[in-house]
Amino acid sequence: MAFVEKTAKTVEEAVAEALKELNITAEEAVIEVLEEGKKGFFGMFSKDAKVRVTAKEVVVEEVTAEPVVEAVKVEAAAIVEEPVVQKEEAKPAYEAPVAREPKKFVVNDEAVAKAREFLQKVFNAMKIEVVMEKFVNKNDGTVTFKLHGADMGILIGKHGQTLDSLQYLTNLVANKNSVERVRVIIDVEDYRDRRIETLNRLAYRLADKVKRSGERVALEPMNPHERKIIHMALQNDRRVTTLSEGDEPYRHVVIELKK
Repeated sequence: MAFVEKTAKTVEEAVAEALKELNITAEEAVIEVLEEGKKGFFGMFSKDAKVRVTAKEVVVEEVTAEPVVEAVKVEAAAIVEEPVVQKEEAKPAYEAPVAREPKKFVVNDEAVAKAREFLQKVFNAMKIEVVMEKFVNKNDGTVTFKLHGADMGILIGKHGQTLDSLQYLTNLVANKNSVERVRVIIDVEDYRDRRIETLNRLAYRLADKVKRSGERVALEPMNPHERKIIHMALQNDRRVTTLSEGDEPYRHVVIELKK
């Protein structure tokens, strides 16, 4: 079987390069993640992802069809069959809708415990005291750790970059060797809600600027989550449109007049 090994910043990028080289689709391949990529923490310990992609063998079985001839004896008298009329069952005038039970999300307690333990080790190494609150969202099964304490700005970083890195590492640790994956969100003093409000205000202000000047405006590079917030804030605006340009980590949102 043909296979290739590829390395890239993320597993998705490595898989895409391997599939392109083998000229096959994901359904036609066996994908093995040899090493998961790591963004690093505080700018250190970054590591590329490595995958092995193997093309599946296609087995073609040759089937020889032999005609089957059955002898049928026909009597001289003609056989007349009366048509069978199926009676339609009376349908009720009103059919009550079937009530569907809401999907129940089961949170992996072991994964949550590993996430909490990892965070506590990080805080101990940094010699900072942090109070952690755990919240479980029953609608989507996410687990949020809200952090409180003094000098929490060190955990946020510029535009939340440090917080995003901490969240990424926590999810890697929590879901390692775990069948039931859990999505962990890390928040510091409600920073994420405040950041959404800030980005929404920024989107509206720059959209007004584009309408007045007629010139497109490019925002600073943002992660995919923050770019999505900008897109959603202006998706119903009749006069402007948004698009993403550039490559990671410099990919950014552009606001311009609709043509």
